[in-house]
Amino acid sequence: MISLRATGYLSVLLTFTISLTAPVQGQGSGSAAIAGIPPGVQRVLSGHRLPRDSYSFLVQELNSTEPLLAVNVTTPLNPASTIKALTTLAALEILGPTYTWQTEVYALGKREKGTLHGDLLIKGGGDPFLVEENFRRLVKALHRAGIQNISGDLILDGSYFDSTVSDEPIIDNRPDRAYNVQPHALMSNFQIVNFYFYPLADGSKVIIRTDPELPNLNISNRLRLRNAPCGGYQRGISFKPNPEDQNGVIFSGEYPSTCGEYLMVRAVLVAPAYTYGLFQQLWRETGGELAGEMRLGQAPAGRSPILVWPSPPLSDVIKNINKPSNNLMTRHLLLTLGAERFGAPATYAKGEQAILEYLNEHGIDSSKLVLDNGSGLSRESRITTQLMNEVLRLGYASSYMPEFIASLPLAGMDGTMRNRLRNPATRGRMHIKTGTIDEVSAIAGYVHARSGKHYAVSAILNHELADRGPGVELMDALLRWVYEQ
Repeated sequence: MISLRATGYLSVLLTFTISLTAPVQGQGSGSAAIAGIPPGVQRVLSGHRLPRDSYSFLVQELNSTEPLLAVNVTTPLNPASTIKALTTLAALEILGPTYTWQTEVYALGKREKGTLHGDLLIKGGGDPFLVEENFRRLVKALHRAGIQNISGDLILDGSYFDSTVSDEPIIDNRPDRAYNVQPHALMSNFQIVNFYFYPLADGSKVIIRTDPELPNLNISNRLRLRNAPCGGYQRGISFKPNPEDQNGVIFSGEYPSTCGEYLMVRAVLVAPAYTYGLFQQLWRETGGELAGEMRLGQAPAGRSPILVWPSPPLSDVIKNINKPSNNLMTRHLLLTLGAERFGAPATYAKGEQAILEYLNEHGIDSSKLVLDNGSGLSRESRITTQLMNEVLRLGYASSYMPEFIASLPLAGMDGTMRNRLRNPATRGRMHIKTGTIDEVSAIAGYVHARSGKHYAVSAILNHELADRGPGVELMDALLRWVYEQ
């Protein structure tokens, strides 16, 4: 039994999709060689004594009906973030590459001489990429629409997503980390603040500056300077939410006096409070005034928005998902699939059902699939390399194949593969989605081999050593072997 701290949770039928029926190979606890495993891969397996039931490999040339390598292909394992390949391909096929999310703005009052006499309401449409730059453009568009001053409140409407999606459990007790931010239909800037620390030359204190500067974020600076060499975990800085202030954070600890600028990135506030603070900052920066406060509400039925702000197209969004492996954006994508297929409010169950229907339409057996939130940041997520291989082959045959493959990290060049396989021979020859969480390492993607052939590759390792080095070592050994075919 493998102990995992973080094991989680398509249109023309692909005529050359295969159904691999090979039995699970090599069950047992040893690490003796399995016939057919490449020597370089076997050396890693044997060297780290990885049990035979902890890994699965499937390699197949895209023009072939037979696999080149197939080991434990029907064993469901935790795929970590490689499951994003399924979520993003399904979204690309169902929604189309030009799909955009819509953020609606309503003027609830009379507009006169640059002033809105009433409230301004913003209704979120689940835009996963409403970053500061795009939000600033939205604000400037409001000014062009004739609004400089708002006499009432800012009302925020997040009803497009069911409220429960913002309350999912996190896997590592670190709610302040960017990868753990929960979905919200009006989430902005990933709820992230860059905290910059500067020690004063006179040794008196440490200055904290932020980007963005949220006026409703209250910072309690309890940092002290100490005469010491620069170093230490987080430069000795401790961060935590203020238990006495829901909009407050506390920094404490001792900062080495010899350190210069230091950057710490943290998720803060809840989604409505963050969006309110960012709106305040951008509204004031662009010369606007807001007299009221923030409150939650819903857009009035039958009323038309004065502005509908579109997100970047889906083809761009999936690049920002797969290359850096953005969990929050993937969750928004799954929720959007559910809402588009079954109606709002969006839930994970609706999104999962939309993907299951998609797989069923293409004759793909999903009986061993556990999708959970679609991002791979899950203890429950499961997939077989057989299913992943079928997804990759389906993606290669898709009308949107160029958009899909371009979203995957390039070996040795960008995304999560930037620092892997940088040798000139392999650099840029592979589009590989990676996956790593506690005790999980996985890959899924395409290799343009030395021979000119193209291969689909999927591999998963679930073992206590997987995320500690041996996982990357194993996956890279496999990819090097595929390149040499």
